[in-house]
Amino acid sequence: MDKKLSRLRRAVATRRKIAQLRVHRLSVHRTNQHIYANIISPEGDKVLVAASTLEAEVRKELADSKTSGGNVAAATIVGKRVAEKAKAAGIESVAFDRSGFRYHGRVKALAEAAREAGLQF
Repeated sequence: MDKKLSRLRRAVATRRKIAQLRVHRLSVHRTNQHIYANIISPEGDKVLVAASTLEAEVRKELADSKTSGGNVAAATIVGKRVAEKAKAAGIESVAFDRSGFRYHGRVKALAEAAREAGLQF
């Protein structure tokens, strides 16, 4: 099994449990250069809120601090941004789906920033 298949296999149990709970899901995906966060409806058919390091405002903020999109500082910005967008959309609480990634580094920074911005997990 390669690395990607192993990660996706680990993600299955979490997604199955969140589907049973019928709650909004904060899904995180990371690459070497970027990090993405989506809040998905309980039915799993629509992305309600999205934030990533590819957004123009986030890129501008990262350029000011002279960092790339693939570090903890960028993940913190994306976490705050997704929480603010969720609050504006009326979403107060979500289930955290780390997509099989370890809860460490950028994934952890995004989750903690979202919690600090008022999103409940």
